[in-house]
Amino acid sequence: MQNGFGRQRKAIVIGAGIGGLCTAIALGQIGWNVEICERARELKGIGAGIVLAANAMKALDKLGAGERVRSLGAPVRTAEIRDWRGRLLVSLPVREQAQRCGADSYMIHRADLQQALLVCVQKDSIRLGHSFSHFEQDENGVRVFFENGEAMHGDLLIGADGIHSTVRKQLFGEEPLRYSGFTAVRGIAVYGNERYPVETGGGFEAWGKGIRFGFSHIGHGRIHWFAAINAPAGAERRLAGDKQELLRRFEDWYEPVREVIAATNVSAMLWNDIYDRMPLQRWSEGRVTLAGDAAHPMLPNLGQGAGQGMEDALVLAHCLAPLGSHRKTADEGENHEGENKEMESMASGIEAACRQYEKLRLKRTRAIVQGSRMMGRVVQLENPIALAVRNLVMRTMPASLQAKRLDWIVMHEV
Repeated sequence: MQNGFGRQRKAIVIGAGIGGLCTAIALGQIGWNVEICERARELKGIGAGIVLAANAMKALDKLGAGERVRSLGAPVRTAEIRDWRGRLLVSLPVREQAQRCGADSYMIHRADLQQALLVCVQKDSIRLGHSFSHFEQDENGVRVFFENGEAMHGDLLIGADGIHSTVRKQLFGEEPLRYSGFTAVRGIAVYGNERYPVETGGGFEAWGKGIRFGFSHIGHGRIHWFAAINAPAGAERRLAGDKQELLRRFEDWYEPVREVIAATNVSAMLWNDIYDRMPLQRWSEGRVTLAGDAAHPMLPNLGQGAGQGMEDALVLAHCLAPLGSHRKTADEGENHEGENKEMESMASGIEAACRQYEKLRLKRTRAIVQGSRMMGRVVQLENPIALAVRNLVMRTMPASLQAKRLDWIVMHEV
């Protein structure tokens, strides 16, 4: 949408993952020109399953991808928590929760979610093979440099480059990762089980002593499963690819745990130690800000990693929308003094918008980061007495009350 008298405001997004694509879509909706720079040379369909709670689905509707995601994923209609022998601890009232929230939760393969989002961005806006090096900023904008020797200039830089964000590192320096205390294995399998038919959707989690297992439909006859195992950091290197060791760890567990692991090719499994970071006090410096896991990496225990990146995208666009698009009018001609004043005003406006974005998002994301870590301690307990107390509370507390404890997260709408 360029005219003869000027140009659109331009944002450079580092990272073409879920957070980066959502940010690009949201800024495109308010009239910004967006360049998405991704270090990979191709966008591969990698990853495992991902949960999209009601707040994430509402955000996807605003981004224009909701219906496509619903067609590719599977609604969560069953959500059970059991002990490792299969004894029911609680069956969460997901249908009632969906009615309260005004939207179902969905499970989807990460690659399918990425494809649904890619449809919503300009195909020529993605620059593959562009590994971020560093940035420089002044009153005229931000200049971004890449490892391939290229450079790019924009009005705003958004680091959406994940937990190992190099944009974050330049902004705030090197920070240590925080190990969760558990390693995870995630897999995708084509598998059927009469206890959890495709028609009902959803699935279960089974909790043991320092170990748990999750099982969910993600659409098109596929199952996403995960195993979370207490272990010292570095376990992913020792266990990676050892399917028999994984099966041994779940000996005598509730089926279909071992059955679905056995039905999964090792090539369809991911082995990762799980980390987050201490929450930041701020995300922005001048015309540079962060979004998604680059800003607030969190443990997966509340299923909000992707959803919070989507909320970031919409809030950032909301804060930038009043700035409009930067174009000279015919009457301005070559009035350099007027142009300089407008550029100064634009710079201060972008910086103020980034500060407003932080203010609106910091408290909520910090609470979810902390809540995810606390939930991890509860679900990965090893002490037998603590386990017995936890399971007793789960069995006796009304399921509706347990579900409502998460309403502040899933009922939120940007």
